[in-house]
Amino acid sequence: MAESICRSLRDGALEGELAPTLTIKDSLASPFSFNVFSHILLQLSSQKSQSHGIVIVALSRSPSFYADFLKNKGVELSSSNKWIHILDCYTDPLGWKDKARKSGNVNVVSDQISLATSSYKSVKDMDKLFLAITDLGRGLVGENKVRFCVAIDSLSKLLRHASLQSVAGLLSNLRSHDQISSIFGLLHSDLHEERATAALEYMSSMVASVEPDHHSSENCLSEKNFTQGKFSVRSKRRNGRVRETSEKFKVEAEGISFASISAEDGTTVAGLLPKVQFNLQLSEKEQIDRAKVVLPFEHQGNGKPIQIYDGRRSLEESSGEGAPISRCKNEDSALGEIIYFRDSDDEMPDSDEDPDDDLDI
Repeated sequence: MAESICRSLRDGALEGELAPTLTIKDSLASPFSFNVFSHILLQLSSQKSQSHGIVIVALSRSPSFYADFLKNKGVELSSSNKWIHILDCYTDPLGWKDKARKSGNVNVVSDQISLATSSYKSVKDMDKLFLAITDLGRGLVGENKVRFCVAIDSLSKLLRHASLQSVAGLLSNLRSHDQISSIFGLLHSDLHEERATAALEYMSSMVASVEPDHHSSENCLSEKNFTQGKFSVRSKRRNGRVRETSEKFKVEAEGISFASISAEDGTTVAGLLPKVQFNLQLSEKEQIDRAKVVLPFEHQGNGKPIQIYDGRRSLEESSGEGAPISRCKNEDSALGEIIYFRDSDDEMPDSDEDPDDDLDI
């Protein structure tokens, strides 16, 4: 499932469509959204995709952290300058250090890293942030229709400095930009009001939730609860349908890994089944009884002539004894029979005529 998310982000958007957007949610009970974010970033960095560049909006991690992370994962930093650019919103997000440096009160030491980095010092202004992201992307891929990907490492940081409306407007502008292939970012859901989380989920085509392991939820201090859990994804398809899938994740020293939920996990499987007050399957006896039911319009002649009353004859014309006419009479009493009584001999012959009498049903 995590691989399908990466594939959707790699495939990007079709012509005239909004860019696919992924929001990764976590909480204090399972704070592993950045592990998922790093995994997706590494997958998009090491495999071919629709985008020819990645712009990382660094809000919760320094640019040097991403340089060390990519280097440890085997990414060549000298060549990555052509397709990875970091917008540094971490070092001086509000421009306070820059003002202190200009006044001469503080000496600010900047980190020298091998990745292409640009400083941004006005996180509160979402319009300027949008222009900074798109300008960096065009610097990577050019002015043509070549696309680039945008990775925002903390939507929670943006909500800390700007209003919900402005952050939602930023995501909307990024999604509709014709040179952006995909967007993904992480959100700490328990730091915000429910309406803020719901608004960002509405702006996203995919929402991934990192949840704690149910087996160890009763013991919050257990080591297992801080190393693995459940990874759920809700994705919106192009036809409007919503698909929900789940799998397990495990955080290890070398990174995060994903595995499908096994059938032996009775608790998890039982949670996926619908809870109803009736049985959804037939027993063996019910299947046998259903097979014995004779449908009223099914021919049951078994080689014998089938007499179906057509409504054009009176009872006296059809049977001298005045007995009722059997629509589908069968000698086997276990199957039963359907008996038709004419309302009156005075009514017109065609008043009770079967309109489908010419059909072989």
